[in-house]
Amino acid sequence: MDAVTLEHITKTYEKGTVRAVEDVSFAVKPGELFGLIGPDGAGKTSIFRILTTLLLADSGTATVAAHDVRTDYQAIRNTVGYMPGRFSLYQDLTVQENLNFFATLFDTTIAANYALIKDIYEQIEPFRDRRAGKLSGGMKQKLALCCALIHKPTVLFLDEPTTGVDAVSRKEFWAMLGQLRQQSITILVSTPYMDEATLCERIALLQGGKILSIDTPDNIVRAYPHPLYAVKTDAVHSLLHDLRAYAPVLSSYAFGEFVHVAFRQNQPNNDAALRDYLRARQHTGIVVKPIEPTIEDRFIELMTANPTAAHGN
Repeated sequence: MDAVTLEHITKTYEKGTVRAVEDVSFAVKPGELFGLIGPDGAGKTSIFRILTTLLLADSGTATVAAHDVRTDYQAIRNTVGYMPGRFSLYQDLTVQENLNFFATLFDTTIAANYALIKDIYEQIEPFRDRRAGKLSGGMKQKLALCCALIHKPTVLFLDEPTTGVDAVSRKEFWAMLGQLRQQSITILVSTPYMDEATLCERIALLQGGKILSIDTPDNIVRAYPHPLYAVKTDAVHSLLHDLRAYAPVLSSYAFGEFVHVAFRQNQPNNDAALRDYLRARQHTGIVVKPIEPTIEDRFIELMTANPTAAHGN
């Protein structure tokens, strides 16, 4: 039996004028680390709020740990952990007081489930008497995770847990999730960071309230259908304009210091022909090299192929 299921979930706001979630269906297996990947406004938080019984869908069905989100909401609240995107603990309480408070809410104690949070708690224990509002972003993150785990949930929802924290804290957080997977906890995590998608077992690419693709990160990348090149010249300001005027180019977009260019067809001389074209337009310092696509490349390609999802409704 799946740990989480959604079937044809739809949610609209502002009297039906803004559709945040549109006909979303997927299932998450027990013990799986599943990622919802998409930018702000893609519908990730709305899906999490529906699954944690904080929001009612307009239509469709959903279950968490075999409990229906509409009729068994109390059972779901007792069995899931939820870490919202914005730090929501009591800022005036200390680290220890926050942990004690959340343990009491679930009629348990820190000692009862200490083995589950031990590795995380040991990193914040030196600050146990510091008020939560005075902690760094990374420490707040660890405290919030401890509070979400204090009652030993079977399903853990983490809504953009690494947004706004430094790169080191992001890496540490994902290492902690890897350890939690060994505890047979089903983890659903949302993130706008495409590089974090590769750390999940399976992912759903989400935009405009719609699912663009669901699969393993490797399979999603392998499905990229076009020859892809990284291009750079000395005239970066005119490069994008010239590339988009070149008929064989399907799409081009800035990607760091390069522009990623997808061709409509795989021709043996794609790169040579492109160099000739750019020279004819007075470009110098031309670099054209074939590259392997990333999750972000695949996401952009899917949005191009699904313009309704790319722009929302």
